[in-house]
Amino acid sequence: MLRRKARVAALQILFQMDMRDKKLEEVLPYFKVPKGWDEDTLSFFFRLVRGVENKKREIDEILSQASEEWPLYRMANVDRNILRLAVFEILFLPEVPVSVAINEAVELGKKYGTEESGRFINGILGQLVRSLEERGNYLPKRERT
Repeated sequence: MLRRKARVAALQILFQMDMRDKKLEEVLPYFKVPKGWDEDTLSFFFRLVRGVENKKREIDEILSQASEEWPLYRMANVDRNILRLAVFEILFLPEVPVSVAINEAVELGKKYGTEESGRFINGILGQLVRSLEERGNYLPKRERT
């Protein structure tokens, strides 16, 4: 399975949806499945994009609380969508370790965002995880290496 490539493609789709204010079904016809993807990679991609779309309101509320000094509308579009993707993985994909979701988001930020994106994303996600842990039992039970 090529999870990193699925995340990159999911980010591209989420970015298009955000920029154009469109639903997944409206942008998906323009998505071409990359060569070399197996069924597991494609399935993971769809879990990500459908999951973020379905949980967007909840994810945005959680992100707003974690980044209270930096409103969502002020975030760079790429950063905002990387954060949405990571929060979805952290909260709704228990098979993905929290540290992996954070590291992958930081790497996406470094590659596709600005010079400061990696640090910004790491800071927001770190604050989010600390906040969730302080409230107790909110994160899915799994190792947080």
